[in-house]
Amino acid sequence: FDGVLGVLLGIAAVQALGGRRLPFAVEVLGFSEEEGIRYRVPYLGSLATAGRFDLMLLERIDAHAVTLAEAIRAFGLDPAQIPMAAYPRQRILGYLEAHVEQGPVLEKLNLPVGIVAAIVGHSRLWASFQGNAGHAGTLPMEDRHDALAAAAEFVLEVERLARSVDGLRATVGALTVKPGAVNVVPGLATFSLDVRHADDAVRQRAVAQLLDQAEDLARKRGVRFHMEHIEQQPAVKADPRLTKMLVAAVETMGFPAMHMVSGAGHDAAVMASLTPMTMLFLRSPGGVSHHPDEAVVPGDVQVALEVMVNFLFCLAGGLP
Repeated sequence: FDGVLGVLLGIAAVQALGGRRLPFAVEVLGFSEEEGIRYRVPYLGSLATAGRFDLMLLERIDAHAVTLAEAIRAFGLDPAQIPMAAYPRQRILGYLEAHVEQGPVLEKLNLPVGIVAAIVGHSRLWASFQGNAGHAGTLPMEDRHDALAAAAEFVLEVERLARSVDGLRATVGALTVKPGAVNVVPGLATFSLDVRHADDAVRQRAVAQLLDQAEDLARKRGVRFHMEHIEQQPAVKADPRLTKMLVAAVETMGFPAMHMVSGAGHDAAVMASLTPMTMLFLRSPGGVSHHPDEAVVPGDVQVALEVMVNFLFCLAGGLP
């Protein structure tokens, strides 16, 4: 189980067993840094659990020059103990994650829960256009090398490509302009690029095409394009056997088993490298995500709880 909602559901599911014994233990996990915003690396907690945490990450710094190791110590933990968080593969039967959908599909279908068949692959880049700053009043238009103008044109190219490829999602979500003064032609535009698709080959072609377009734009506008950093997360499919059990658990509740592709990244993608994985979505009212208005419906939480308990009994019954 993952996230605040997932952790609470996991605890409630264990309590709902009412003391009934299972032939396996149920452990509830809450991971840190799924999003990877502060240090530009997602899944830090689940990477440690899966035994895939690279200790070189401890040297990364945030926007305030605080290293990851320092942040962990400030929280009262010892970064040297991270390898001890790894689970031994032979001890684990599987991993179930419950998560709010973060989108509008289940609400449109009037369904409380859905089943994640796969998690999209994900490319995350940080790059910049570097031009020449100049006075907004005295620098003629024909002599300008405006970094922001190049970035603006690139943002529209990103949108155009994403709209032209089925299932592709591409977003420029962060953009910083320097010097950032009202009377100065921008000399530097630094931005993020987020590209996602369930087919890794489609995603990789899209990234390559966008990088080529950025280079072409830079040449046309007399600026320089620089890619600072790129991260790649492959698409991950849910385990067929566990997913079949989750389907049965949903259908036992009288609901159809709606199979979905998750456009968001989840710790389940990392845990799939350690153990078989399956995932349950809960309806997201209004499709709101990453916003204070993000919520779940109490009745849906009850359905999800019963589905998770049913799943645990299905898993117990399916053991040799």
